[in-house]
Amino acid sequence: MKHAKAEVLQEYGPFPDADQVHGLTFDGRHVWFASGEKLNALDPDSGQIVRSIDVAAHAGTAFDGRYLFQIAEDRIRKIDPETSEVLSSIPAPGSGGDSGLAWAEGSLWVGQHRGRKIHQVDPATGAILRTIESNRLVTGVSWIDGDLWHATWDDDGSDVRRIDAKTGEILEMLDMPPDTGVSGLESDGGERFFCGGGRTGKIRTIRRPRRKT
Repeated sequence: MKHAKAEVLQEYGPFPDADQVHGLTFDGRHVWFASGEKLNALDPDSGQIVRSIDVAAHAGTAFDGRYLFQIAEDRIRKIDPETSEVLSSIPAPGSGGDSGLAWAEGSLWVGQHRGRKIHQVDPATGAILRTIESNRLVTGVSWIDGDLWHATWDDDGSDVRRIDAKTGEILEMLDMPPDTGVSGLESDGGERFFCGGGRTGKIRTIRRPRRKT
């Protein structure tokens, strides 16, 4: 397993009227992040919130290329970002104990915080297709370049790790700086991960290691 310290590249926030950052995702232009009762679109170039949607937003956030998905208590809601309309909802696998959320391979991937699990979920029905175990509390979840990454946040610190999606084996780990936790995780498709900062109200970017092929 590769083990290194996370390189923090930039910090955003805290933001007015958004004192917490739960889940987050990236639509290619904006970082959407959940702050409790709103989904907010951050322009990462200017550092400004350019739009908000009034919707319950308590944990993970994902984007499938057209629609947003947002965990609200024990449900996952599908939201049209163009109209702000909630189109449908499915049960969340952790029944309210859910954390991170990602879209990949036609499925939603849902972190179960204290359950220390990641579930692959059918986005139409909420059925659990398979489950991956973790040895720490699971927060953010992200897929990039065929790799599954997730964040952890326990009493002794936080890290971001690449794991084998079939076995759960840890392949690579980035330790976050002391007193820096990760509540949500998403790649920008390039060299950065966006990391939610929980109750600090901040979003940080860290460098994503490039895996040698």
